[in-house]
Formats: sequence, structure tokens, C-alpha cells
Amino acid sequence: MLMDDLPVLPVLLPLIAAPIAVLLPNGRAAGAWATLIAWLSFYLAMQLTSIVATAGTVEYAMGGWASPLGILYRVDLAGAIVMTLVAGMASVTFPYAMSSSAAEIVPSQSKAFFAMFLICFSGLMGVVATGDAFNVFVFLEISSLSTYTLVALGAKRDRRALTAAFNYLVLGTIGATFFVIGLGLLYQVTGTLNMIDIHEKVQAAEEDYGRVVRAGYAFIMTGLALKLAMFPLHRWLPNAYTFAPSSVTAFLASTSTKVAIYAMLRFLFTVFGFSFGFADVALAVFLILGLVGMFSGSLIAIFRRDVKMILAYSSVAQIGYMLLGISFATVDGVGAALVHVVNHAVMKATLFLAVGAVFFSLGSHRLSAYKGLGKTMPVTTAVIIVGGLSLIGVPLTNGFISKWALVGAAYDSVLAVPSLAIVLMIVASSLLAVAYVGRIVWAMLLEDPVPGVQAKPVPALMMVPMVLMALLCLYLGVNADGLVDLCRQAAEVLLDSGLGYGGVR
Repeated sequence: MLMDDLPVLPVLLPLIAAPIAVLLPNGRAAGAWATLIAWLSFYLAMQLTSIVATAGTVEYAMGGWASPLGILYRVDLAGAIVMTLVAGMASVTFPYAMSSSAAEIVPSQSKAFFAMFLICFSGLMGVVATGDAFNVFVFLEISSLSTYTLVALGAKRDRRALTAAFNYLVLGTIGATFFVIGLGLLYQVTGTLNMIDIHEKVQAAEEDYGRVVRAGYAFIMTGLALKLAMFPLHRWLPNAYTFAPSSVTAFLASTSTKVAIYAMLRFLFTVFGFSFGFADVALAVFLILGLVGMFSGSLIAIFRRDVKMILAYSSVAQIGYMLLGISFATVDGVGAALVHVVNHAVMKATLFLAVGAVFFSLGSHRLSAYKGLGKTMPVTTAVIIVGGLSLIGVPLTNGFISKWALVGAAYDSVLAVPSLAIVLMIVASSLLAVAYVGRIVWAMLLEDPVPGVQAKPVPALMMVPMVLMALLCLYLGVNADGLVDLCRQAAEVLLDSGLGYGGVR
């Protein structure tokens, strides 16, 4: 019976657990409860991935009501990978938050903090699992509304968290409005909200309702682009990441934009597909804005003086890499984008968890606080170096695997832009990453510690997760064949649905 309900259990468990967290006696108990739920969801997500990898896409009719009357959960291989990723990041960041939140959250808010964390977790899982287009909107808003609260809870240490949360709320609401307007236009034409049904009816109705469908396409893609922080719609991301509590930043950086990327893939290929006349225009836009984002994010990061802000702008650049892979619209390109979704989540969790440890110990994430960190906090320094090398894409790290896959996909693409030019841009953007990562490493290894500053010991609940993530960066850098093959299979499934038949573009 448990296996029969696998597609829905990882979504329902954290949602049901959230109000229970508020009823527990203190924040420590709420954190332990949230961690238990995250670990259980991670186990269920891994089981689901194993089933989908061997048996194919899994469908689950909520309440026994079949589509199109009922709400269908539909988990393909790419969705299973992202669900496992989200649950894995929750299982790492939740125990970390038990210690870090004590220094960053008002004690009276700690139970609500973990309740919001669980609701955010549930919303992200729901976006990936559902096969109903309107449910994507519902779960996006569940995750977004809880995220605004989580970001604002960073106001204990820095009041700018409140303005960052408000800015995020305004832009997130605009994105959600665009998205739901697009869904309304599609529903007007098709009369259904099931993604597969929309796909079939859009193909049949394009000649009669071409303008309406194209408008819906544009609204949906714009809304999702804002949610995933695609350049130039990324303005909410840097401040939200910088002023949120450390555990929140680590979780959001490794999951939120990745889920939005997956939602975009679902609408690009499962809902609209390649036969839709507007598809090539959108892919060209993703190519251009992906390349611009790669350089603009890295260039801005070079001149920031706050380490969290540096890493936040680097996320804008890394999202550009993912969009670049998607824009190729090939199995290799989309597969490379999925590989980078996983690898970037791991490396950013590594870095933001380590930055949170520095903040816990020294009370600052300004670059000046990192002077001499190699002498005062050697383990944390090693973790940051591993994460930084992964961002650059140095061999033997997982970042190299991602960029190598993107380079290979660029050579095999059928774009009008010369493949060599794109490859050179990937390399050039990586060199920019050397500059901003190098600034951090220089301060840690080659400058003297700030006189009179004593580093507090970092609790084991914070040290263990970040060391595990650093080791995973290295492991995926030397043993990535399984991940690459799995992501390639997931890309084949996505592109087959976009073509509407068994061929591969």
C-alpha cells in the first residue's frame, strides 16, 4: 500500500507535519521533527526514483478520480530526480538549521520557522509531482508564501531581511500573476487543466486559436522565468539569499530555482512541445538570456564585498548555464542542464552551509571577516575551497562534469550560432568565476586574521552537513557516470513528450 501511494506521500508528509511542529514544546523538538520528516521523504523519493527509472513514468489519481475530472500526479524520471534532490537538500539543511537558527532566529519564532520550512518543502515537492497545470500554480504559491516568511525571519540579525522579503513578495506575485493568466488563456482554449490533455488540444487548436495559445505561452514562460531568476528577472534573488537565515539560503539556493527550472521544462516539452510554432522563438530567447546571465552574474559577483552576495550573483550566472543547455533542445543539452541542476544544488548547498558556519562563528559574512580563516577555521575553509573549485569547474569536482556535458552538447547542437563560440563563452564565464572565488580564497589563505576576533566553535550539527556536501562535490566529480546516464534518460523522456512520438530530436 505504501508503494502504491509513493507519488503523493513525499508531498503530503511535510504538509501534514507542519502544524504538528507548531504544537511541539520548543524549537529544538520542532527541528528534530522536521528533520525526521525530511529523512523519511528523502527515502520515499529515492524509492520513487528507483521505480520510475525501471518502470517508466508513474501516475496517481487523487481520490481515485481519473483525469481529466480528477487531479493527476504524474512523475517522470526528471521529476523523480528533482524530487529526490529537494528531499535530499531538506534532509541536510533541516538538522543544520537546528543549531544555526538558534543564533539567527528569535527563540519565540523557532517553532513557526520549522513549520514554514516544512510547508515550503511540501510546496516544492508538489510542483514537481503534479500533472495538473493549475496545481503547479497552487504549489508554487504555497512554497513562495512560506519562503517570504522564511526570508523575513532573518530580520533578527539584519533588518534588511524585511525589505528583501517584501521585494521578493512583490516580484514573486507578479510572476505568479503572469503564470495564472497564461493558464487561464490555455483553459479558455482547451477546457482542461491536465498537462497531457492541454498538450493534445493545443496541437489540435493552434490554427484556430493561435494568438490565444501564443499569449498563454508568453505569460507562462515569463512567470516561470521570474520564479527561476532568469536574467534580467533576477532582482529578487541577491537580497533574498543574502539576508535570509543561513539554513534558508542554503535550502532555497539548492532547491527553489531548480524546481522552477523543472516546471519550465514540463511546460516547454510536455505541455507545448516542439510542434508548437512559438517554441523556437522561446528557445532562442533562452539561449541569448542564458549567455548574458552567465556573464552579468559573474561580473557583478566579482565586485561584491559580501560573500553571500557574491554567491547569490553567481547563482544568476549558473542559472544561465542551465538555460543554455535547455535552449539546445537536444537530449545532450537538456541532459546537461539536468546534470547541472543536481550539481549546482550540491555545490551551492556546500558553500552556503559553510558561509553560515562562518557567520555563526564570527557574526559576519563580509569578505573582510574571511581574512586568515584558513588558520582559525581550517575545516570550514577546506569546504569553501571545494565548493569554490566546483563553481569554477575544476577537474575532479562535480562542476567540471556539468560544464563538460554542456560543452559536448554545444558541439552537437543545431543552432545557427557557431558551436565553438558558445564553447568559448562557457570557458570565459568559468574564468570569471576564478576571479570571485579567488578573492575569497585569497582572503582565507593569504591574509592575516583580524586582530582580537575570536572564532566560536561550530556545532557538529552544522559541521557534519557541510562536510558531507563537500565530499559529495568530490564524489560526483570522479564518479558521475550514473548521474549523467540518469539525466540523459530523463531528457529523452522529456523530449519524446515534446515531439509527441517516439523519436528523439
